[in-house]
Amino acid sequence: MNGKAYVAGVGMVPFGKPGASDNYEIMAAAAVRKALANAGLEYGDVQQAIVGYVYGDSTAGQKALYNVGMTGIPVANVNNNCSTGSTALFLARQLVEAGAVDCVLALGFEQMQAGALQTHWTDRPSPFADFDKLCDDINPYPVPLALRYFGGAGKEYMDKYGTTPELFAKVRAKASRHARNNPMALFRKEVTAEDVMASPVVFPEAGMTRLMACAPTCGAAAALLVSHDFAERKKLDRRVFIAAQAMTTDRPGTFEKRSMMTLVGADMTREAAEMVYEKAGIGPKDVDVVELHDCFAQNEVVTYEGLRLCEEGGADKFVSEGQNTYGGRIVTNPSGGLLSKGHPLGATGLAQCTELVEQLRGTAGERQVPNARIGLQHNLGLGGACVVTLYQRAN
Repeated sequence: MNGKAYVAGVGMVPFGKPGASDNYEIMAAAAVRKALANAGLEYGDVQQAIVGYVYGDSTAGQKALYNVGMTGIPVANVNNNCSTGSTALFLARQLVEAGAVDCVLALGFEQMQAGALQTHWTDRPSPFADFDKLCDDINPYPVPLALRYFGGAGKEYMDKYGTTPELFAKVRAKASRHARNNPMALFRKEVTAEDVMASPVVFPEAGMTRLMACAPTCGAAAALLVSHDFAERKKLDRRVFIAAQAMTTDRPGTFEKRSMMTLVGADMTREAAEMVYEKAGIGPKDVDVVELHDCFAQNEVVTYEGLRLCEEGGADKFVSEGQNTYGGRIVTNPSGGLLSKGHPLGATGLAQCTELVEQLRGTAGERQVPNARIGLQHNLGLGGACVVTLYQRAN
């Protein structure tokens, strides 16, 4: 597997609230058409499609793509929780690098319901049973499980390093400043750290407020990966390629360490990041821009260390000095991240891809990171899988 996978085209639709967005097949088809137009390709050029979504019936990927074209190509549907979009990208990248195909579509979409995430299959064992049991044991507070997972990780971080909830409030405020310049973001209103702290408290023991959590979101995003020869033959954009990528899943330590930070994927993140840095032959100090999985402000802070953007226990200083934003060492989530842009589960990874490709091409408009040449993507799904992808500008 020595052929590079180039990102020839990307596309996404503006993210929206449940009930206020189009149905999934309309959003997905629109994202695909945008990616094709961005690449200068026809749907007939696509040889395979990997489609990701979390909430939907079987073969929803076919339903979405048939609105674009019915060319008989292989269509595979994938579900890896919140890392689904990047899982589709991971599989597409492998196909191109292996030389199996020259042009692959990775598509992710989600049509979500309002309110907290729900379990839909209650007549069989839940894949989260072991996670929920440990969370109940470590963090037995009367709040919804998603809040307990990530709020518990934030509480552990505060207990370990002596930080306060204001750290997470600053992260959320930064996300809103970035989203202000992103027309695809769901929430574009700028908020201050004081606004975040003053919003309704949803997990008192962890100091978590409502604005520290992302909201249910609908949306779709797509990317076209192509081989070098195909791109050259078709005269496609070859400015951005995937330099390294890794997917990790849980190890026994997820449960044995009895750590909420580990339970929400900190070890998976660290392992995937190290694999990517080693394969690409670079380190975190070489990265210019990052899109990371900030489903909660607490998770962004934990992820800083997993990606080695700051030293262990150094997130408070990193954030307070503005090293995570424009003018600092590395711009994190210029799109506004999941907190402001929104988090349509299956689409999130490919929306992150779209943002980073635009940044490395220099086409991100008002949110452009100056001279961005290396971008890092982190997409996490509990249950669990973590995908870290490093993009590089070719010239």
